[in-house]
Amino acid sequence: MKLQNERLVLLLLAAIQFATNLDFLIILPLGPQYMRVLHLTPAQFNLIVAAYAIAAGISGIAAGFFLDRFDRKTALLWLFLGFATGTLLCALAPTYHLLVAARAIAGTFGGVTGAVILAIVGDVIPEYRRGAVMGLVMSAFSVASIFGVPLGLVLASCFSWHVPFYVIAGISVPILLVVFRFVPALRSHLHHPRDQHPAARMLAVLTEPSHQIAFLFMAVLTCAGFTIFPTLATYMVYNVGLTEKQLPFIYLTGGICTLFSMNWVGRWADRAGKLRVFTLMSLAASIPVIALTNLARVPLLVALAISTLLMICMSGRFVPAMAMMTATVEARYRGGFMSVNSSVQQFSCGLAAWISGGIIGQGPNQEITHYPVAGMVSLACVLICIWLARFLRPAPGELTSAPVFVESV
Repeated sequence: MKLQNERLVLLLLAAIQFATNLDFLIILPLGPQYMRVLHLTPAQFNLIVAAYAIAAGISGIAAGFFLDRFDRKTALLWLFLGFATGTLLCALAPTYHLLVAARAIAGTFGGVTGAVILAIVGDVIPEYRRGAVMGLVMSAFSVASIFGVPLGLVLASCFSWHVPFYVIAGISVPILLVVFRFVPALRSHLHHPRDQHPAARMLAVLTEPSHQIAFLFMAVLTCAGFTIFPTLATYMVYNVGLTEKQLPFIYLTGGICTLFSMNWVGRWADRAGKLRVFTLMSLAASIPVIALTNLARVPLLVALAISTLLMICMSGRFVPAMAMMTATVEARYRGGFMSVNSSVQQFSCGLAAWISGGIIGQGPNQEITHYPVAGMVSLACVLICIWLARFLRPAPGELTSAPVFVESV
């Protein structure tokens, strides 16, 4: 495939990541509004976050049995269509319980969509360029923070919390059409022998020791962030003293900075070594984790500086981490592996949000209590990840593999 076509595929993958990340991210800063309008406790709000993650985890395990048996493009289209439908149901949900159910439907498809995207990157990009490409695709998180989350907060403030979900469902439609028209068939992984039963293939994925280490690594990596992120917006409002109208600045500033930092970290990881860069970014993350979870009432600029540093360091860990993860599996197992990995990631999100909801309380003036305890749990996870990362090993042939596309007819 020509370089220009490769870039088109990567941009479309980033667009899908943008939509799915925005759908997941928009819930977090809306916490104060959900708690006020729907009269929720912190634990009930964290259940909204956890519902998406747990459903994604279950569907990822199921998808792992058959994902490698289909053209990646076909799988991506159907999963993204299901995600868009689930997001529309979120917009239509009139009550808390129906919203939780709709979030579960969106998560069922959204989580596996992310797994297919990572599998495609692993299939078509050689290991020596994968760090930079991961930075490009994952920078969709930053774009969602820069444009999507602030706009979503404004729409929710001016109209209602339903409106952002209508917008996400709406932008998913043209993305689907462009992917259908311009992305080629992606069948290189089907060239490997397929004489294994799906259950046997899944067993091979689950019992490989290097895969097990990678799954454990991903679980702890995810818990490090999601013990503190679901409560960040609520803490900023009730403890730090920001208003709900000031919350978009948190995500706007963090998004702009991570848009540049994630691409820079990806190129740095390709040059200096992914393990080394991951270790340095993880150590750097420990500083804003402790600072933010112990933050008192401070001016807006101080709150922005600390939250932005946290987002830069936390997202910077994920770029080399995902590049190392995709290298631990052979191409013929990558779809199933990334599906299971997505499940592990989503289960860990749900588990961390649930644990965080059990730790964090609310005082008589609605202030968030015990947030520093959640910060210490996050810090412990960060340090454990540094140790686990040293055991990740590339699969045979990954260091020399070349991209293979199959053009659509």
